[in-house]
Amino acid sequence: MKRLMHILSLGLLIAAGQAHADNHVMGWQTFKVSDAQKDRPVKGLIWYPAHDDARVKRIQSNGVWVGVDAAKKATPLRGKHPLVVLSHGMYGNERNQNWLAAALVSKGYIVASLSHPGTSTWLRDPDDARRLWERPRDVSRVITHLLNDTRFAPLIDPERIFMGGHSLGGWTAVWLAGGRYDGAKVQADCAADPTDLICEISDMWNIAKTPQDVQAMEQDLSDPRIKAIAVFDLGGTQTFNTATIAAIKIPLLVFGAPKQSMGSLDLNRESRALVAALPKETTRYIEPASLTHFDFLGVCTDRGMEILEDEVAGDGELCEGGTRARIADHALITNAVLEFFANH
Repeated sequence: MKRLMHILSLGLLIAAGQAHADNHVMGWQTFKVSDAQKDRPVKGLIWYPAHDDARVKRIQSNGVWVGVDAAKKATPLRGKHPLVVLSHGMYGNERNQNWLAAALVSKGYIVASLSHPGTSTWLRDPDDARRLWERPRDVSRVITHLLNDTRFAPLIDPERIFMGGHSLGGWTAVWLAGGRYDGAKVQADCAADPTDLICEISDMWNIAKTPQDVQAMEQDLSDPRIKAIAVFDLGGTQTFNTATIAAIKIPLLVFGAPKQSMGSLDLNRESRALVAALPKETTRYIEPASLTHFDFLGVCTDRGMEILEDEVAGDGELCEGGTRARIADHALITNAVLEFFANH
């Protein structure tokens, strides 16, 4: 019954969002951060409420992914809009949460999604991956860039800047909230259990293998411009100093994904552990029984699982329940994110 009531209420939300969306379309453009850090170019997509003066097309769709409807370089709607920056997971990209961008834009948000050098689908330089501390800085650089951009700065309300992050993007988000990497803790944990996922990733990318890199990882990477954060089934909770998690003041909405799949994380070490350490008064935790780690990706076509499985055995799990069931899960996620950001 509880699940049914969720779906009914989400249907009302979608209807309300559609009514709002009838007054405008979703525009989109590419962006490239312009700053002094030329050795790490950051690019991405910006999504925004726009006039219907450009053709709406289905974009970013293929045999696996459904894609979204948007108008390239449509004229933005005037006014001050809240901004959300989205950070993808390990080897993901700026397209992974286009479904969430579309839902947020329908409610008047501007959304920036970026690809992190070194840890994204098409950018896998090992030295960029090693410098994992640059991930949160990428997000801060995007915010600074957009607040200085002559096209979008007048449209962004600097008092309503938010963030969402999936998996490794959730880890990135906690850094931006004020969590601090703890090199000694990670070293002790990995000595006790070197097969832990974080330890394996650290070895694969050579993370924190020198005193200089440990110092860079342990620096304060928080960004006070971000007013609230949504964390989607993060990995890496055990790398943070617990006291710094307890001291976080930014409100966090944390999603855990308990349904077992190829990418399942140990929630007792990850999302649940994070929530247990966070201040209760500024934290909300949601753990829907239907969610898998990959339900934060886009909607899959009916043949998506088959195509992925044919390409790489096991990859089909990215689309397990990824069509009709994932649409319902996306509505649940969207509802919670909109409510949380509106309250903060």
